[in-house]
Amino acid sequence: MDSGIIVQFFQQIINGISLGSIYALIALGYTMVYGIMRLINFAHGDIYMLGAYVGFFVTTQLQMGFFPALICAMVVIGITGVLIEKLVYKPLRSSSKISILITAIGMSLFIEYTTMYFLTPQPRTFPPVLPNTIFHLGDIIVSFQQLVILGSTVVLMLLLWYIVQYTKMGKAMRAVSYDTDAALLMGINVDHVISFTFALGSALAGAAGVLVGIYYNTIDPLMGIMPGLKAFIAAVLGGIGIIPGAMMGGLILGVVEALVSGFISSTFRDAAAFGILIVILLIKPTGLLGKNETEKV
Repeated sequence: MDSGIIVQFFQQIINGISLGSIYALIALGYTMVYGIMRLINFAHGDIYMLGAYVGFFVTTQLQMGFFPALICAMVVIGITGVLIEKLVYKPLRSSSKISILITAIGMSLFIEYTTMYFLTPQPRTFPPVLPNTIFHLGDIIVSFQQLVILGSTVVLMLLLWYIVQYTKMGKAMRAVSYDTDAALLMGINVDHVISFTFALGSALAGAAGVLVGIYYNTIDPLMGIMPGLKAFIAAVLGGIGIIPGAMMGGLILGVVEALVSGFISSTFRDAAAFGILIVILLIKPTGLLGKNETEKV
């Protein structure tokens, strides 16, 4: 095999891991909310967009660096996620699934066009908050930005894993996910658990928005549509409702997109993502890590 093709292959793998780690962060919000409420929150991609704008204003107006922008975005967007859950989704918990789904789509459009009204549809250039240092591993190029994105993602995922596995609230989340009625009988405050889940998932999406702003250097009010859909695909690919599945699905999707862009054409990148969704639904609808379960009625 030509050495140039090998170099390009590994270069695209590195690019794909950087992109896939961002998809994974967004997908975690989808999968946690679905695991708790059986709700596909299609407004989640727009929550991620708001995170990018919070990071943008913190770096441009407050003149802060990358880490303060990341923390501020996570806090502000986490609170935003809780407000959306309380004001929009909580009144509909006893409604039909289709009503909640339509509401989620409406919420997505509301966030997009409200942002467009107040901040204009004009794309904004994200400031260079990280040095443009380039590292060479032979002929393979790795940027400092890619390392920061990957490092931030790994830290946030490990933190999430610790919260879910080893904290009291994490145990409550797992209990509610397994059986809401039994959790209520055991004295667990399901409302608090749902709010915490929205806060956690939204905070991760806010962090992803800042990382994307750094990666692509541009943000706009409609930037959440396609990454939101792809993060949903990543969640389905790994097994929606399963946290390790969302991580794995995001990384796989990012690598596949990068390989398609590098060896075929970037035009077919989106088609590859939706092709994966069709294939996984045909072959293993529960996802790579999912198990077939009989749903109770």
